[in-house]
Amino acid sequence: MQISFTYPDVPAVEIPDSNLLAVLQPARVEPSQSVEQLVQEALDHPVGTQTLERQLSSGSRILILVDDITRQTPAARLLPEILRRVELAGCPRHNLRILVAAGTHARMSREEVTKKLGEQTPARYEVHLHHWREEDKLQEIGTAPDGTPIRVNRMLSEADFIIGVGMIVPHRVMGFTGGSTIVQPGVSGPQITGYTHWQSALFAGHEILGIADNPVRREVEQIARLAGLRFIVNVVMDAEERVLHVIAGDPVAAHRQGAEHSRRIYGVPQPRLADIVIAESFPADYDLWQAAKGIYSSELAVAEGGVVILVTPCPHGVSDEHPEVEALGYHGLEAVKKMVEEKAVTDLVAAAHLVHVGRVIRDRARGVMVSPGIAPPVQRHLGFEHASTPQKALERAFELAGRSAGVVVLRHGGDVLPLLATTAVAASAS
Repeated sequence: MQISFTYPDVPAVEIPDSNLLAVLQPARVEPSQSVEQLVQEALDHPVGTQTLERQLSSGSRILILVDDITRQTPAARLLPEILRRVELAGCPRHNLRILVAAGTHARMSREEVTKKLGEQTPARYEVHLHHWREEDKLQEIGTAPDGTPIRVNRMLSEADFIIGVGMIVPHRVMGFTGGSTIVQPGVSGPQITGYTHWQSALFAGHEILGIADNPVRREVEQIARLAGLRFIVNVVMDAEERVLHVIAGDPVAAHRQGAEHSRRIYGVPQPRLADIVIAESFPADYDLWQAAKGIYSSELAVAEGGVVILVTPCPHGVSDEHPEVEALGYHGLEAVKKMVEEKAVTDLVAAAHLVHVGRVIRDRARGVMVSPGIAPPVQRHLGFEHASTPQKALERAFELAGRSAGVVVLRHGGDVLPLLATTAVAASAS
């Protein structure tokens, strides 16, 4: 069978029918309503809390946190109705600010801000960009259980009411994106972000990815409450980025409901673990920091001793914000733990990323990369074998895993959630 990729410049791969176990991708569902209708209904009937109009007053200082360009949230279509409701509550325009919650990602350009928020919103409202390394813009609000200071953008302490806008898809660090992640890591400083990410690295993928109620998520929700997050507006989209659900309300209760919707869209049954997994990174392909999500999904799909092939463009290379990744390469959990103990790596966000990928291509399986954006020597230094095309990568994988190896393809690998048949049954039964 010939399998194509979402990337038009990437040639298809031909897989013998006898080897192909499954092609997994999120569901495609025709939306029943427009985005504008869905957001209106969500704001009319928030989950676990009152409507915005009932919670705001004319003197309220409002801060809206919006995820960045690495997320597909259609903020330009969500914000007009949110802003209308805020103004309907009597809040003057000068009392409202928007902060782009970029986490540890690169700073967005003016063009990217316009693409994300639309042309009207930046022209009418005060828009700011969070950058995690700007310590002078952070304020300490408490400490984590181990004493790590919780520092967030000081704009949060200047607001009476904070609204988070984002999307909900499976996520290796937090279980799912959305909800309280708009605060941590969205608008947080390096120490607390390193703390939560390192905590996630201590768990295997199946203990976090696609699980809404997990230990890391619960800590993040406590941080967001402490920081003042009061209300969220999150979307769940299908494989074609069409909005199917808009969930608004309490940051925890609404997010749990949204995560259930997301799991139904992105969770796809897989008959058994595969000897070879071919994962495209779409839609997470800005750089390898994002594209690694295809590897995270593969952890749930590949058998011990198998091979994972990552197909990704990575136009921005490995990671400008986290140069340690390219410098050190990917390693298994114990090796990275030693690096952390010896201070060879001090950025725990980067350390966690090294583990998340290293668990798959070092501890569990082997990795092959197809990426025009990353030079072959860099791919090898990172811990991958290089292949110029998916077909050549598959041939190498057959050499490593044997000609009878079972193959699974992850389309939309940055989002898809492989579920073994037993996992899917257990989830539906619960």
